[in-house]
Amino acid sequence: MTLAITAFCLYLVLMIGVGVFCARFYTKTMGDFYLGGRQMNDWVVALSAVVSGRSSWLILGVSGIAFAKGISAVWAVVGYITVELFMFIFVGKRLRRYTHMVGAITLPDFYEARFRDRLHVLRLTSVIIIVVFMVFYISAQLTAGGKTFCQSFAIGDEYSLHSVLLTAGIVVLYTLLGGFVAVSLTDVLQGLFMLFGLVVLPIISVIDLGGLGVLYEAIKHAQGFPMVDPLALGLGGIVGYLGVGLGSPGNPHILVRYMSIKRPELLRKSALVGTVWNVLMAWGAVFVGLVARAQVEMGVRPGEMASDPERIFPSLAAQHLHPFVTGLMIAAVFAAIMSTVDSQLLVASSAISRDLYQRIIKGRAEVAEKRMILLSRVVILVMVVVATVIAAVAIEYPETKHIVFWLVLFAWGGLGASFGSTLLPALFWKGTTSWGVFAGLISGTVITIVWKSTPQLAAIVYELIPAFGISFVLVIVVSLMTKRPEGAEEELSRIAARYRTGVGRMP
Repeated sequence: MTLAITAFCLYLVLMIGVGVFCARFYTKTMGDFYLGGRQMNDWVVALSAVVSGRSSWLILGVSGIAFAKGISAVWAVVGYITVELFMFIFVGKRLRRYTHMVGAITLPDFYEARFRDRLHVLRLTSVIIIVVFMVFYISAQLTAGGKTFCQSFAIGDEYSLHSVLLTAGIVVLYTLLGGFVAVSLTDVLQGLFMLFGLVVLPIISVIDLGGLGVLYEAIKHAQGFPMVDPLALGLGGIVGYLGVGLGSPGNPHILVRYMSIKRPELLRKSALVGTVWNVLMAWGAVFVGLVARAQVEMGVRPGEMASDPERIFPSLAAQHLHPFVTGLMIAAVFAAIMSTVDSQLLVASSAISRDLYQRIIKGRAEVAEKRMILLSRVVILVMVVVATVIAAVAIEYPETKHIVFWLVLFAWGGLGASFGSTLLPALFWKGTTSWGVFAGLISGTVITIVWKSTPQLAAIVYELIPAFGISFVLVIVVSLMTKRPEGAEEELSRIAARYRTGVGRMP
């Protein structure tokens, strides 16, 4: 146990060291704090976009679903891998170019500039949606951290408020220090930890089990779903899992990665690197769940595995690995948590400090850069406190199986349905209007919440799919029924002319 704690502490020291370094040399302005001055290279953007989007949902959530559903869990990863490849190559490049031309450093910035929204309707609506769903997203990560601490360091049988608070304290420290550059550089390091954990642990676990043949035979006869049948979920289940990919175009903490790259053309290389990373990590998570299920079927620690499938990863690490390496595996889980939470905190902070305070409340008044950065850090602290309270409430529920998986999917779906369904038309269709985007933002949010809250509807399909589809249709219909603001066509033409070479038609 001492060696495991030592390895984990070394990891934390490394992360905090990066934060201190970046605070000293790279965080001077708001552009630095939120976008790294748009100077990030292709590898950093690739790994940062991938790992910030995966979170503990991959290591704990997907492995838990693979434990329960078998090989069918692959459908939960196929959707986002495919969509994110498209995002890197097409959406990311166009978003990077447009936001650079108009000086936008946040998604609400983009909407306001794109539609000349002088009343700040789109900005205010976007801020509310970001804050609401990000709080739930962050609380899911803190819950995952609490589970990992308890399982790995034997802090009681269930995760506790103390473990959640410890997770929150660790996550917030380097995010406050270094801003976007620190977050992106630590994402690269954390991506390496995650890949190491999701490749090494499954391989060693399969070898200890007796090989792939033994694994196959053990899960072949498992009770419940046919564990080796990828179609066992049925058409509705497969469509629901594939629909997870629809969230990628609408999650601001991923979109800002594309906006931060040094040159848009570099995103093609980022697409290759990011896709390979996505595939390797996804299959690793699935195999972790399959190995754990095989152990249960063979009578190896059945009670511990079945009590909470989202604690499988740290349990397998403690079972199969040297204590020091186990500490690195625990670091891999926290890498997944931190790489997402830090990005989400920055996005939520920018929504309140820049989009709400600086752009709406202060209007045209000048606000000192140092004051804005200080305000951003205060907002980060407040967001962590609120998310911690939600995570603490979740502790009180006796049934916590798959809570990370489903809580993340709810927040992911809400952001995807509201922003994804509006961002794509805004970037690729000239006819999009501000009222069309407003209708999409509101409908995507409302339908997600209503669908998730209605058991009869939730049982049919994942809420992101109907919410995204209806919202997208409303964006088109309302845009056709409303007019663009006077002068918008000329402004878009001037912007397109500035970036005509190698761009194609700008929206």
